[in-house]
Amino acid sequence: MDILQFSVPPLPHYIISGLNQFQTGYLHPNRQHIQVFDLLIVRQGCLYIGEEDRSFTVNAGEALILRPDCHHYGSEGCREDTAYYWLHFQTSGSWSVDSASSSVWSEADEARMKPAVEASVSAEPLPAAYFGIGPFSLRLSQLITLLQPARIEELLLQLEMLKSNAHLTSVRFRQQILFQEILQQLAASIEQGRSGSQSTACAEQAASFLRAHYREEITTARLGESLNFHPVYIARCMNREYGCSPIEYLLRYRIEQSKLLLMQTSFPIARIAEEVGFNQAPYFSSSFMKLEGISPRQYRQRFS
Repeated sequence: MDILQFSVPPLPHYIISGLNQFQTGYLHPNRQHIQVFDLLIVRQGCLYIGEEDRSFTVNAGEALILRPDCHHYGSEGCREDTAYYWLHFQTSGSWSVDSASSSVWSEADEARMKPAVEASVSAEPLPAAYFGIGPFSLRLSQLITLLQPARIEELLLQLEMLKSNAHLTSVRFRQQILFQEILQQLAASIEQGRSGSQSTACAEQAASFLRAHYREEITTARLGESLNFHPVYIARCMNREYGCSPIEYLLRYRIEQSKLLLMQTSFPIARIAEEVGFNQAPYFSSSFMKLEGISPRQYRQRFS
């Protein structure tokens, strides 16, 4: 099944939604290049939809996302009375389609997840680069079995109730918040599939352990004993999920924590090194320079 991958931020933007109810024989309209994503969530009955050369059967409790750049049509009339919610959304960010199975974490995903090792230094400060802010992938299966259909219907009904006051800024803001929760619900089906993998679970447990104990001395042997996995297996899982080894992940996380201390405190460099788990200040400074392209002192001076 195709996976739609959205680079966020910016977040996908809610436009409008509604509820359609049709009798037996209803055929979905024939449309082409509608320029918005069309999310269809079947409440009752079944929809038969075609997109280009593919056909989808969308049952009650399932959702389908139609692409903005494709030809959509009814592949067959409804065989029973059918009710479905529709929601139009769009994104000003980039998006792509991954035809791999939703249970497979592709090499492209790994590349997106891998933090940059080298950071360029410009004449003007770039705060986003210093705080690790950057786009990540929101992955939605094109055909989705809803994990909590009642919750999604509740959110859609709230959107429906807001329509009459959608000219108000506060209401438009509330619409976007509700829509983001709908997206979170839709994405949960993929996340559940990934978390069911032992490889994924191992990598996530390792990352959680490293983040919780980054101030302490951590070896691959200690990590293996804590997680009850062989260190080589842990390294393989983390490379697959995060694009780096456990030690590299730990180093990057320590550097991220040190940047907060450099900006928020007046601690000496040596103390900051100790606070984030480095035994020697020179090693901390060289590691910081390697990852950020500037020294800890230069980084602090940008905020002075």
